[in-house]
Amino acid sequence: MSWQTYVDEHLMCDIDGQGQHLSAAAIIGHDGSVWAQSSTFPQCKPNEIADIMKDFDEPGHLAPTGLHLASTKYMVIQGEPGAVIRGKKGSGGITIKKTGQALVFGLYEEPVTPGQCNMVVERLGDYLADQGL
Repeated sequence: MSWQTYVDEHLMCDIDGQGQHLSAAAIIGHDGSVWAQSSTFPQCKPNEIADIMKDFDEPGHLAPTGLHLASTKYMVIQGEPGAVIRGKKGSGGITIKKTGQALVFGLYEEPVTPGQCNMVVERLGDYLADQGL
């Protein structure tokens, strides 16, 4: 299965059969290289990925400044240190799951809920981690 198929069929999928979808998604290597992304995923900067990776290594790194993706600032909210970073901005937000080799990104806007985004992103992230990826 191609990386793009994971994004298209497992991240940008219909959530719970409700006709709701994440607004954007991507799988990005720890080095910042894009493995696959939705057409709506914003162009992120190398330093933004580096800061996200640093927060996985040093949980709390992003808390004072916020999480930035394509110059959009998200307030960092409760996640799982070293495994999941979650952010909020207005009625939307972001979930990032770290696997052995990649970062799985999901962005959402209402009516999608934070819990739905977490479920979609973390389910794929857990699967990839189980595959050694």
